[in-house]
Amino acid sequence: MGDEKRLKPTDSELMILQVLWNSGPSTVREVMEVVEKEKPMGYTTVLKFMQIMLEKGLLSRDESSQKHVYRAAVSSDVTKHQMVGEFMDRVFEGSLKDLVVGALGGKKVTSDELDEIRELINGFEGKENV
Repeated sequence: MGDEKRLKPTDSELMILQVLWNSGPSTVREVMEVVEKEKPMGYTTVLKFMQIMLEKGLLSRDESSQKHVYRAAVSSDVTKHQMVGEFMDRVFEGSLKDLVVGALGGKKVTSDELDEIRELINGFEGKENV
């Protein structure tokens, strides 16, 4: 499946995708202004990353106006599920239980958060995962 490889953004690419998921279609300059708050990155660096991401299929570009507008070509949900699945396979040998225990064991979890997690689990019970 070529899509799986395509959905493996680097850390910098993921940062750019998050800007586009949160802000919607944006120019390189608009993306750079947000990214620079987290990580110093010049215009040409952001442009180069976005051109590579376009080639990889992570972004699409509207060239109908003078300013090219980029948008994420993949949804955040698809990307997150793919990345979590890959992480679970690599680190927890595919064990969902070990992933959850690892995630919960490393942080203080409030009773409200546990209630929310229980509700989510109850929502998954009886559903077939495809």
